[in-house]
Amino acid sequence: MIDAVEAGASRREAAELFDVDASTAVRWLQCWNETKCCEPKPRGGSLSPLERYAEQILALVAEQPDWTLEETVTELRKRRIRTSKSSVARFFERHRITFKKKESAGRRTAPRRRGKSASTLDA
Repeated sequence: MIDAVEAGASRREAAELFDVDASTAVRWLQCWNETKCCEPKPRGGSLSPLERYAEQILALVAEQPDWTLEETVTELRKRRIRTSKSSVARFFERHRITFKKKESAGRRTAPRRRGKSASTLDA
């Protein structure tokens, strides 16, 4: 689009040619004229406030690997680290911390019945 305008097209003509809104073309070309750069601005990249406490949180998980997410959040709040379940869950995801299901001690309930068996129907 920049090349089209520099070759003589108006900003509106260039916008139409590249199927973008005219205001977008105006902004892009203003940016180009001011900076000679047409790269998009960086997006995202915000840092979680929990990262300040990463060492403490990771140590806590190492000490108490069987804690649930809620138990971890409760302990962090006791330590005056303001947080929520969703924030801690995202922290764990970023640090590749997973919760493993505990192995059961065997089946504790009777198996389900699926109806009458063929042998009882014949009788």
